[in-house]
Amino acid sequence: MDVLINLFVNGISTGMLIFLLASGLSLIFGLMSVLNFAHGGLFAWGAFTGVWLFNMTGSYVLALIGAIAMGMFLGFILERFLIRPVYGNHVRQLLVTLGGMLVLSECIKVFWGPNPIGAKLPLWLQGSYTFEGVILIKYRLFVILIGIIIYIALLLLLKKTKIGLMIRAGVIDKEMVQALGINVKAIFSFVFLLGAGMAALGGFLLAPYSGVIFAEMGMQYAILAFIVVIIGGLGSVQGSAIASLIVGLAGAFTAYFIPDLSLAINMLMLLFFLIVKPNGLVSEKG
Repeated sequence: MDVLINLFVNGISTGMLIFLLASGLSLIFGLMSVLNFAHGGLFAWGAFTGVWLFNMTGSYVLALIGAIAMGMFLGFILERFLIRPVYGNHVRQLLVTLGGMLVLSECIKVFWGPNPIGAKLPLWLQGSYTFEGVILIKYRLFVILIGIIIYIALLLLLKKTKIGLMIRAGVIDKEMVQALGINVKAIFSFVFLLGAGMAALGGFLLAPYSGVIFAEMGMQYAILAFIVVIIGGLGSVQGSAIASLIVGLAGAFTAYFIPDLSLAINMLMLLFFLIVKPNGLVSEKG
């Protein structure tokens, strides 16, 4: 039983990390129709910036804030100078964002070197709790808590604020929102910065979770994020959350019980949902 509980916790915490990357990507994809493969690079930059700041200052909070700030800064640069000129052209978007992903990865090697870097936890997040004989790792519970907080904050933003209403309306019908005189480009920029910040936060949280970070880590998680976006539905935070948990739990249980299938499980799930639910679990678009 303790093995099953730990697999469940591991799957949920991994799912929350994927959710931080995928939810922003889903909003960007759903609202802006932008295939942003550079999103994974922001994830990696969040990890490296946060680890570097933590090693330099010893402050986990400062490192967290710095990682998010770096992600949003790089997101602003990407949106303003790379992506904005190619709005509406998916082929050029693909080329530009893939190029951006490679540039971000190579810049990490320039600043921090080509070798993987170890990441450690602050003392207050080390160790574990024991409940009814089950050992629960403290940091994984912390990641789950952060994921829940971000999920609730996103829902409140989208459902209880004016800009959230505009974002949801834009996901459904951009032309209608623009016809009402709303500055769609400003909404695009806000959503892109929000997604970039969440991607960087996800990378920072992953660093001590995995124990080691490397320049190409962004591509690995970007692929998972795109799978989640397709399964969950374009522009849907709820869909991204559900799909992230499905992917995280499937990965954890498959790796333990059927390790030979662990590399293929995500693609099999993607194929299944494309056939059964091609519009996603909770698509905001009709």
